[in-house]
Amino acid sequence: MKSDLLLTPNQITLMRFVFVPFIIICVLDGHWRAALVLFVIAGISDGLDGLAARMLHQRTLLGEYLDPIADKLLLSGLFLVLSMVHRIPWRYTVMVFSRDICIVATAALLYTAADYRNFRPSFLGKANTAAQVAALFFVLLHAVAGGLWVDSVRRSLLWLAFALALLSGIHYILLTGQRMKRGETR
Repeated sequence: MKSDLLLTPNQITLMRFVFVPFIIICVLDGHWRAALVLFVIAGISDGLDGLAARMLHQRTLLGEYLDPIADKLLLSGLFLVLSMVHRIPWRYTVMVFSRDICIVATAALLYTAADYRNFRPSFLGKANTAAQVAALFFVLLHAVAGGLWVDSVRRSLLWLAFALALLSGIHYILLTGQRMKRGETR
């Protein structure tokens, strides 16, 4: 596992962890342009780590765990902080956190009680993440540039992220139940 940390894809993922506090500090200090730039760089790094893992044949179990943790830290942290500074209404943040807490609690329980480890993301889960990324981008863009069309897209994407968080959370629980019935534990 120690050598896995040194692989290029995992180094890129670890770099994303470093971006999180700086993006949050920028938001709290009202440095919207810097927050937006760092968020875009973090997003690019998310694509690069997966690309590097495939191209360099360096997919690892560590990377499979680190990548979604880095994503959740960034996305959940931004939803929370942007709600604190009144840029995102709390209902969206509550839905995002509720979904993630339910999924983590379910995964921890199944891993501990049933040695279940099949936690692959579903299409709806990936769509939920994409909607959250897009919504956060437009929230930050709106803070930088404003504009009626940006505000309209921002609002639409926040509602889409809300709906997909709800649907993907329910789908995840149903899908996990089906996988367990079929005996797919790994």
